[in-house]
Amino acid sequence: MRMNATANLARPSADKPRRLTGPEKAAILFLCLGEEHGSELMKRLDEFDIHAITRAISGLGTIPQAQVEEVINEFLSSASSGSTVVGSMEMAASMLRGFLPDGRVGEIMGEIQGPLLGRNIWDHFSSLDPQVIAGFIKGEHDQTVAAILTKVKPDTAAKVLPLLGQARMVEVTERMIAIDQVPRHALAQIEETLSQEFLTAASRSAAPDTQQRMADLFNKLDSNLFEEVSEELEKRVPEAFGAIKAKMFTFDDLMRLDLGSLAKVMRTVEGQTLPLALRGAKKEVRDYFLQALPQRSRDMLIEEMNAMGPVRGREVQNAQAQLIDGALELAEEEVIRLPMDDDDDVLIE
Repeated sequence: MRMNATANLARPSADKPRRLTGPEKAAILFLCLGEEHGSELMKRLDEFDIHAITRAISGLGTIPQAQVEEVINEFLSSASSGSTVVGSMEMAASMLRGFLPDGRVGEIMGEIQGPLLGRNIWDHFSSLDPQVIAGFIKGEHDQTVAAILTKVKPDTAAKVLPLLGQARMVEVTERMIAIDQVPRHALAQIEETLSQEFLTAASRSAAPDTQQRMADLFNKLDSNLFEEVSEELEKRVPEAFGAIKAKMFTFDDLMRLDLGSLAKVMRTVEGQTLPLALRGAKKEVRDYFLQALPQRSRDMLIEEMNAMGPVRGREVQNAQAQLIDGALELAEEEVIRLPMDDDDDVLIE
């Protein structure tokens, strides 16, 4: 599979006419008939066909004159107008309003609009095993891989990046930082490929800014890998990388919370999560956590950590990530306030 989004990120794909599906040919005919006659004809269809044709009209775009004539000759040889037709979401909705109530039109367009805008594709893709995703994108150009990883969930991207290898991980990460917005025509091609060639076989709203997405991704990345990547990115894109680091919130940053807020964060996790997270923490961080606990709870936690013995680094990382997530959720609910890099009230021991 090759999506060739490298060239497409700069310009639309070649002018070669694409192969039309049955619903797309029907959509062209409906557009040639116009809203009034098209709506009248659509009344005679069942709901399945209405959905198929509406979906085709919504995503049709501009069809060259030659293809329009070919389609018209297939259905109605006497109805060739010699012009192009343009399908759009607005045209599809307008045609449906000719025979359906506004509420039903809204329902159908909502169902059609979601997949067309990639709202479901990226959720499904992000839920796949990172090894599967890495195997799928490894043959793509770095720019295409970067475009894909800026669309998947940060925790998924953080697991996929290391699987690309050290050198390529740095290249792709640099491109991800530089991407402001993926051109719509390139993103559409990627989404179509994912839907047709991968998601089928393997089985909202405004996106956050690039810097925040990268900060979320780095928060999920293994700390050792992050240090390796940081060294290179500091040299290549120091200004952009510095801005991203300012948006990050790491496990060590938890000791910058006041003791009351830190105690609330610790209550967001259960079982062995807290002792496991602290078992692999720096001594100063661990000591500060212990200060936030009553004496009895402190003694019990120390006893649990001592009884654990050696622990796996990945387990420690996952436990610490749960505490970070707990802190972010409490901050979002305005239960606590996270310290920022420009805060003046830095804790002094």
